[in-house]
Amino acid sequence: MKKNLAIIGYGGQGAWHATWAGKSDVVALAGIYDIAEKRVKAAKENGIHTYASREELLADKNVDIVLCATPNDVHKEIVIAALNAKKHVICEKPVALSVEDFDDMVAAAKKNGVFFTVHQNRRWDVDYLAIKSLIESGEIGETINIESRVHGSRGIPSDWRCHKPYGGGMILDWGVHLIDQMLKLIPEKITKVYCETTNITTDEVDDGFNLHLTFESGKRATVEVGTYNFISMPRFYMQAKSGSALIEDWQKKCRVAKLKAWNEKEVLPVQTAAGITKTMAPRDEITIDSYEIERPTSDVHDFYRNYTAAIDGKCEQLIKNCEVRRVLLVMEAAFKSAETGNAVIMDI
Repeated sequence: MKKNLAIIGYGGQGAWHATWAGKSDVVALAGIYDIAEKRVKAAKENGIHTYASREELLADKNVDIVLCATPNDVHKEIVIAALNAKKHVICEKPVALSVEDFDDMVAAAKKNGVFFTVHQNRRWDVDYLAIKSLIESGEIGETINIESRVHGSRGIPSDWRCHKPYGGGMILDWGVHLIDQMLKLIPEKITKVYCETTNITTDEVDDGFNLHLTFESGKRATVEVGTYNFISMPRFYMQAKSGSALIEDWQKKCRVAKLKAWNEKEVLPVQTAAGITKTMAPRDEITIDSYEIERPTSDVHDFYRNYTAAIDGKCEQLIKNCEVRRVLLVMEAAFKSAETGNAVIMDI
């Protein structure tokens, strides 16, 4: 039996959830509430039931799950109100603007005996899943370094995302996704965080950042977001002890170069503009196997399938609150590092 879902906030992401709920095999859309009349009008035009107030939505006994898809600064207030109304709650990312606020949300969920999770939907991105499957296969050995980048050239959207009081900026927008992915790819303690931010198109919030993570074993990761890059760097690049992997962009397959033999009898030097080099001579088929990995299959409906099954006690939540909290800790450290210009030493 499907669970009834009501959405607070019918902007871009709220409308996305409403569309997918209409196609879901585990949830049904009960309706939406939005403070903006034009968004309410849009929902009605799409045949969606609308609530006159947040209180009316939360009082509806037929609503099982409330999804919060509002600007970041009001997540805490809305989430705790829904939890106190004994509703299961999904919150869009970033769930909170501080670890302290998130802890208050988790405490409210425990007090009311309901399920609370965050929509970290980019765990279902096929580029991320391709790198994850390569690591888990062990095909090219233990990871040394992973670089994850998202580049665009249109700046920050000219809505609440470019204003600090609303929780704008790229660390909170894209960073929360890419950090979450990285902590799943390298499941180790983080010992050091260093971050630099950019303010090319606005001085109010970060419009880009470059984040470096060091892990307990010495593995390293780079997470970078840019909104003023007219030529994008690769989406993923990974070094491992027996090869390298590259994904150029969202739509491309994962390219792999797997080491067969370290040495070869004779390395042909490469002629450069100012001399020759053997050190940087390219590999060939004698020592390297080169191939592509097919793009994995992914189904965004699996988020709701998992969450509703967890509510029914059939499985664990895929997106655990302890994982969400760890991402928030990294983001707080990133802001601190960018502000002070120093690395932040951690043990999380």
